[in-house]
Amino acid sequence: MFTRRDLLKSAAATGAVAATSGLTMPAIAQGTAIKLGYVSPQSGPLAAFAEADKFIIDGFMAATKAAGLNYEVVVKDSQSNPNRAAEVAKELIVTDKVHAVLVASTPETTNPVATTCEAEEVPCISTMAPWQPWFIGQQANPGDPSSWKPFNSAFHFFWGLEDVIAVYTNMWGQVTTNKKVGGLFPNDGDGNAWGDKQVGFPPVLDKLGYTLNDPGRYQNLTDDFSAQINAFKSAGDEIITGVMIPPDFTTFWNQAQQQGFKPKVASIGKAILFPQAVEALGKNGHNLSSEVWWSATHPFKSSLTGQNSKDLADGFTAATSRPWTQPIGFIHALFEVAADVMKRADPNDSAAVISAIAATNLETIVGKVAWDGANLPPFATKNIAKTPLVGGQWRLKDGGGYDLIIVDNQTAPNIPTGGKMEAIA
Repeated sequence: MFTRRDLLKSAAATGAVAATSGLTMPAIAQGTAIKLGYVSPQSGPLAAFAEADKFIIDGFMAATKAAGLNYEVVVKDSQSNPNRAAEVAKELIVTDKVHAVLVASTPETTNPVATTCEAEEVPCISTMAPWQPWFIGQQANPGDPSSWKPFNSAFHFFWGLEDVIAVYTNMWGQVTTNKKVGGLFPNDGDGNAWGDKQVGFPPVLDKLGYTLNDPGRYQNLTDDFSAQINAFKSAGDEIITGVMIPPDFTTFWNQAQQQGFKPKVASIGKAILFPQAVEALGKNGHNLSSEVWWSATHPFKSSLTGQNSKDLADGFTAATSRPWTQPIGFIHALFEVAADVMKRADPNDSAAVISAIAATNLETIVGKVAWDGANLPPFATKNIAKTPLVGGQWRLKDGGGYDLIIVDNQTAPNIPTGGKMEAIA
C-alpha cells in the first residue's frame, strides 16, 4: 500500500525545477502553488494569540509574490479546542493536500496538530508553546522519561520552562519579598507542566529558597477563585505566578482586589501577554509582569522582508490601529522558516522537506532558529529549537493604556532593557 509520502515522492519525480529570486525553487506542476496549512485559535478563550494572523499572512503573501514565489496558505481555526485542532489538521492533510502544516499558540493547539502530522508523515512546524508541554505532552507515557521518543515529522521552536523560571526568578530578585509564592496552575497542558514536581516550577523554586504554595489544579474558565485567594492570603504569599488563559486571570485578579489580596509581584504566563488583557483590568494592571518572547525593541530582522522588530510592530499598528502584541514576531518567524525550508526542498517530497527543516539555520525576527540541539537535553535535540526569553512589566501610561517594559535580560543580554522591576504596591 502506498503511503501519502510515497505518492508525493512519485509526483515529485515528474516535477520541473524553476529558478526563483536567484534560488533554485522546485516547481510542483505548471503554475501550482506551494500549499501551506496553518492552524491557530482564532476564536474561543485563546483567540488573543491569533490577533495578528491575518496581518502576518497578508504580509507573507505580498512578500513571496514580490519575490516571484507562488504560495497558498489554507487557514484553519482550532476554536481553542484540542479536538477541533486535530480535526482541521486532518482536513488540511487529506482534503486540502497541503505540503506542510504550520501551527501556533499553546499546547492545546500545537500538540494535536503535531500529533496528527506525525501520524500522517506530513512535515509540521510549530511554535508558541513551551517545549516541555509540547514534547513531553505528546509522548505515550509522559511520566516515564525512558520511554520518550523523538518525532520524525514534527519540529518546534520556542523557549522552555527552564527559561521562564529563570526569567521570573530574576525579576523577583529585584524586589524585596518574603519569597513565598502562590501558584495558579490549571488542569491543562501548560498548567500541568508548569506545576510538575520534576520538570516545572517546584524543584527550581525550592532550590532558590522560595516556598511554593500550590492549592492544586483548577479547571479553565473557572468563575470563582476564592479558595485560591484565601490560601494565598493565609500563607502570606507576596508573589503570585502561574500560567492562565486571559479570561481566568481577569476573573482572579478582580476577585483578589475585591477580597483585599494585594501581592507585591504577579508574574503570569499566557494571560497578560496581550495589551487588551491588561487594559481590561483598568489601573489594576500596573506593574503586572510576564515573560517577553518578542517585542518592538528586540534586535532582530526578518529574513523574508528585511524589516526589523520595530518596523514589524509599527506596521501592525498602522494596519490595525491596535498596539503590537508578542505573537506578531513568532507567527512571522513561522512563515519565515517555512519559506526558507521550501527554498531548500522539493515541496512534493515530504522526506526532503523534513530533512530541510532539520537542517534549518536561519536568523529570523525572533532570533536564530536552528534545530542544532543547543541548550537542550539529549532526548529533545532532534525536534526542538530554542529562542531567547526576557522579562517584562506592564506600566500604566499617563495618557492611558500600557507599555510593556523589558526589566530583566540576564537570560538574553543582547535584548535591551527599558527599566527595572518594581513592586505592584
